Amino acid sequence: MKGRGLLAINSLLVFICLLGFWQAVIGLNQLPAYILPGPLAVAEVLGRRYPSLLRSLWITTEEAAGGLVASIAVGIGVAMIFAQWRWLRQTLYPYTILLQTVPIVAIAPLIINWAGAGIFAVTVVTFIICLAPVIANTTQGLISVDENLIHLFIMNKASRAQILFKLRLPNALPNLFTGIRISAGISVIGGITGELFAGSTRVGEGGLGYAMIYANNQMETSYLFALVLAAAVLGFSFFFLVMFLEWLALHNWHESKRAQITE
Repeated sequence: MKGRGLLAINSLLVFICLLGFWQAVIGLNQLPAYILPGPLAVAEVLGRRYPSLLRSLWITTEEAAGGLVASIAVGIGVAMIFAQWRWLRQTLYPYTILLQTVPIVAIAPLIINWAGAGIFAVTVVTFIICLAPVIANTTQGLISVDENLIHLFIMNKASRAQILFKLRLPNALPNLFTGIRISAGISVIGGITGELFAGSTRVGEGGLGYAMIYANNQMETSYLFALVLAAAVLGFSFFFLVMFLEWLALHNWHESKRAQITE
């Protein structure tokens, strides 16, 4: 516990030093705010435009969280099917990897044309960008079970469903959470990317991506930095929420989390 507290203090000091260096660069080079605003200017616009920024943040949170949750549910279901039938996994698994190789900016306009502009279309974009890591990691965890344990279950006349839910799925939890951590980080990217194309169904109201377009067009660089900061905070929040849920699920029995407790 003492070591973690010291690590937190060191991280905070590094952050403060970075802010000081940023402000010093602005002051020494006399850079105008529309080129590179300082942290004080960003803090000022945060306080002044907090209500509108909070509304945009909430819209992006809904879209990113909706796509992430949907990708987790569908990804686990697909991975369990892949784990049950090897021939199906070998046939269809490469196509799930295709979701990672196709740039989301290439298919986002198509999705928005089909689903229409608004929150639903952005959620679909987020769902697509988050799905592949969940499927890939969960499938790997489900099929990476000790053969001796599987034979032991079969000797005790366990059904395929019992082997899946009582052996394979608990064994796959660390891999599952790894996939969710990856998806949690990129879910905000998916949400903002979708908003850049979908815009908003209401003039003047939209998520962080929509607000970024507005701020860029109006040359409000300080507000643009504030929006980027809000997006980073949202991504970190999702990531640490998943880390907490992972610790909650694994710390009583899995070696990786028990080792962290003893460090």
